[in-house]
Amino acid sequence: MNLMIKRMSPELADDYFDFFDNRAFSDDSPNYPCYCNAFNMSAERIRSEIIDQVNANGGGAEGWKRSLRKSAQSMIERSEIQGYLAYDNEISVGWCNANDKGSYYRFGEFNLDTLPLDEENVKTSSTDRIKSVVCFEIAPEYRGKGLATALLERVCEDALQDGYKYVEAYPAIREKEEELDFTGPVRLYEKLGFTLFEQHGKMLVMRKQLK
Repeated sequence: MNLMIKRMSPELADDYFDFFDNRAFSDDSPNYPCYCNAFNMSAERIRSEIIDQVNANGGGAEGWKRSLRKSAQSMIERSEIQGYLAYDNEISVGWCNANDKGSYYRFGEFNLDTLPLDEENVKTSSTDRIKSVVCFEIAPEYRGKGLATALLERVCEDALQDGYKYVEAYPAIREKEEELDFTGPVRLYEKLGFTLFEQHGKMLVMRKQLK
């Protein structure tokens, strides 16, 4: 594998959609369709920009997908969606959604089948700069090969250079390991020096202090 990681930018939009359209859910994942945009959207915006547009975009599953995709496209153009794409020989095969904590309306797991509420309980009043990691998606044939670790390492490296004091993540407490764990498993964060900071129900807030 010839691994390369690139920081998301509007210029990488084609690679982003190539990944989500063609490889991210090629194993019939129940997370399909997804373009990783709802973390950054208020409940009101999800309703007006996605849910209320489904019929205008053809209705049914295809209308839902088109609404999600159009929303993500406009958000990428405005640099609202931030993170990192992993490539193998210039083909996008992995994604990590990472951004300033203040840019998110929700953390951890949620379901767009019911309109998710805007979550304030995990936001912080601290003046410390915090980079949040909210999602990983790896193409099925690349899972278990260290891509999530490489992506998370890059997040931490850049966060340090960008003046952040902490990197946070929001894994779920699980009875057994799940392959489709888009928030990332606890062991991934522990391996890179994250420790438990808070707990909200089944969601853990894990934090790494940057040197």
